[in-house]
Amino acid sequence: MTATLLALVAGALVGLALGGLGGGGSMLAVPALVYPLGFSPRQAAGAALVIVALTSAGGLLAHLRTGTCRCRAGALFAAAGLPFAAAAGLLSAHLPGALLTAGFAVVAALAAWRMLRTDGAVRTARGGRGRIAATGAGLGTLTGLLGVGGGFLAVPALVSALAFPMAEAAGTSLLVITTNTLAALAGRTGSLAGLDWAVIGPFTGAAVLGAWDGKRLAARFSGAALQRAFALVLLAVAALMLLDAVL
Repeated sequence: MTATLLALVAGALVGLALGGLGGGGSMLAVPALVYPLGFSPRQAAGAALVIVALTSAGGLLAHLRTGTCRCRAGALFAAAGLPFAAAAGLLSAHLPGALLTAGFAVVAALAAWRMLRTDGAVRTARGGRGRIAATGAGLGTLTGLLGVGGGFLAVPALVSALAFPMAEAAGTSLLVITTNTLAALAGRTGSLAGLDWAVIGPFTGAAVLGAWDGKRLAARFSGAALQRAFALVLLAVAALMLLDAVL
């Protein structure tokens, strides 16, 4: 299978995850870029930021058209993470690839565990502005450091702390992800020149189209079923990457 075809298939899966769940796409983007497509962990993190930023923006447009994005709340949430995303993006360039791989594996495993634990349930316990600010800061740090969008943190926080319906949490999280990934990219501008854009281009195009299909997919299947399936994939990815970092 050629690199272009692999990029198209992987991009479609990333888009489906982002469009359907409001996050999680970068959890597939990074390992797809590292293993079948041959990117280094550092290159994959940078490329994933480009892919996720453009794909999230495409998915966000669909939610804006249907009114399932609360822009004011999303902007406030994102503002807490912007400086952390930019600073972590600068720090990432000085960390060893094995450490980034291991860190990504741990985050992927935690994301899978959280998805399996919540099982799509909507919780309404409010955590207040402090919790939202702390979650936004943590999300920004992970985005800049590992190239992950952080929707797996944003969606539960919006649902539990602000009592958003799941559809609005997914749409609002895409605004947060888009903003944070752009901030993280600002700290990595010097490391993007050497990336293989012949792979990133088709990957991104397929992901943007997949995000639109993902939103339609979410309307046909239960959130719990989608989360369980995605969580199992994430667990397999986390195990593979952790073994790669250790061995």
